Amino acid sequence: MQLNKTDENDAAGLAQIMRTGWFREVRVKSFNAQLQRRMLQSRLQLVNMRRYASNQVRGALKVFGIVLPPGRLSTFDRLAREHLGGREDLSAFSEPLLAAWRTLGDQVALLDKRLRKAAREDVVVRNLMTVPGVGPLIGMAYVATIDDPKRFRKSRNVGAHLGLAPRRFQSGEMGCQGSISKCGDALLRHYLYEAAGVLLTRSRRSNSLMVWGMQLAKRIGKSKARVAVARKLAIILHRMWRTGERFRWESSIEVTA
Repeated sequence: MQLNKTDENDAAGLAQIMRTGWFREVRVKSFNAQLQRRMLQSRLQLVNMRRYASNQVRGALKVFGIVLPPGRLSTFDRLAREHLGGREDLSAFSEPLLAAWRTLGDQVALLDKRLRKAAREDVVVRNLMTVPGVGPLIGMAYVATIDDPKRFRKSRNVGAHLGLAPRRFQSGEMGCQGSISKCGDALLRHYLYEAAGVLLTRSRRSNSLMVWGMQLAKRIGKSKARVAVARKLAIILHRMWRTGERFRWESSIEVTA
């Protein structure tokens, strides 16, 4: 906040912060948490590079009138070859990209295998995976991000820590809530949002969280309901971690619609 930035002013500012207590403790994560985090980030980077390579092939072939239809990413190689029809002139620039796409896919599969193995060997992750919509990636990301559940006195604080709590705007007599803050770890927040979507649309076994989310979707829309369910998931996972309990299926009714 000083007008002139010097070492003397910086030292005075730090001393003032320490004197007044205007600082917050920064937790250094454990070695295992950082290792798991690096594996997850490496996988995400490879997935993005693979998607970028496939988009490059689509864009290059579109110039020559070949529009690849949408499909699963795992079958993109076969789809591109079918539409190339053995044309050597187009294969000259598309084949190197397809080769890179295949190599990236192999590396993603290798990391997936390692992450699944690590998830099976982790008791906490296995317990968190009893929640519908939570798989090895989400369980590993949650454990690596939180690291120590005792960091939070209350489980509901985890939602705010991950940026899933709404912003508050208050001035005088005016007070309202805005969109979520999107603070904290973006990767875990994205994974929890995806897990909420799976729980609401693909889970075939009814539970109270699913019923609550579907009722909420009718009132405020599917997108906002998924955010709310993601915040609930963050809270439930933390509570399960603290207590060691498994997910409570309050109802075993099979969902047919």
